[in-house]
Amino acid sequence: MKFLLLLLATVSVQILTISTSSSVSGQPASATKPYVIIGYVTGNGWTKSQIDPNKLTHINYAFAVPAQNGELAPLSKKDEANLATLVSLKAANPKLKILISIGGWGGCKYFSDAALTDAARTKFATSAVNLLVKHKLDGVDIDWEYPAQVGAGNIFRPVDKQNFTLFLKAIRDGLDVQGKRDNRTDANHYLLTAATGGDTAFVSHTELGKAQAYLDYVNIMTYDLYHGNDVVTGHHSPLYQSKLGDQSRNSSADAVDGHIRAGIPAGKIVLGLPFYGRGWGKVQDKNNGLFQPAAGEHSFISHDKLTEQYINKNGYVRYWDNDAKAPYLWNPTLKTFISYADEESFGPKIDYVKAKKLAGVMFWEYNHDLEQDKLLNKLVQGLW
Repeated sequence: MKFLLLLLATVSVQILTISTSSSVSGQPASATKPYVIIGYVTGNGWTKSQIDPNKLTHINYAFAVPAQNGELAPLSKKDEANLATLVSLKAANPKLKILISIGGWGGCKYFSDAALTDAARTKFATSAVNLLVKHKLDGVDIDWEYPAQVGAGNIFRPVDKQNFTLFLKAIRDGLDVQGKRDNRTDANHYLLTAATGGDTAFVSHTELGKAQAYLDYVNIMTYDLYHGNDVVTGHHSPLYQSKLGDQSRNSSADAVDGHIRAGIPAGKIVLGLPFYGRGWGKVQDKNNGLFQPAAGEHSFISHDKLTEQYINKNGYVRYWDNDAKAPYLWNPTLKTFISYADEESFGPKIDYVKAKKLAGVMFWEYNHDLEQDKLLNKLVQGLW
């Protein structure tokens, strides 16, 4: 009898643990999908019929932005209509989560002000929760680029490092209070996620080990690791270091390891993937343009356009860096180099997510792979 009672008690504790766990503690949010696939969707270039809700666990709609008054700036009529359209996708997939992403490059000017004091943080959190309730959303994604660092005309202060943590806590508290009002269970609580930088600077300017306690997922932007401000070409989303490159620059794996060392559980980390390429012009004609000086204009090219006009077309030849697990294009006539991602490069990244026991992947952005869903299909096939 004692053995039976002990067994029943043990089983009861296990059931209770499972039923009350949530993704804030690093557990997967989906009961049926082993990994999350989070797609960022912006305001233009898509229709409802082009987005397959059964290939995603989460959609982050980008962007709402903080206003000077400390609240969220009002959404445009188009953004409101887009949110309603995305929420309607839940009819086809009730487990799909729709979040509002706040900030983004160019939309972070007033984050530092909104996070500066207890009163300011509470005011902003209330505004974010009100928007969530109004549009029947499932959560909030914070894309502050960047705490305590210069960005695109943003206000920044050294104290942002600590305030970033307090800011997330205020939003988490607000979401939890609203969740109780709405009778949300722990397993279906309102989500709070954050997009984080893939370089070392983001880790050093934040308290990620403390901040992660308030987050369900940490979406590392492991892309743009080489970008438009660079005058030397490089892989903008390599999985590992290239032997030919600047070893001080992070790879995707370096970024993940840095976040883990900072105190984020692997089970909360989401690996970022690009659905676009970055190009450089007037590149030195050496090593097929890889890691070479570039004096020309920088370009941003969607994967759809890369497939249609660039990959092994119109003088662009595809090459593969086996160390970095990354493809690139070189046009020797135009002296143009393009770093991008494709289905082959997603294979090692999928394996990496599984081996590191990460939460899954996210990508920027859905709008860039609408024609054939090649990249998204690769993720679905590899992770589910």
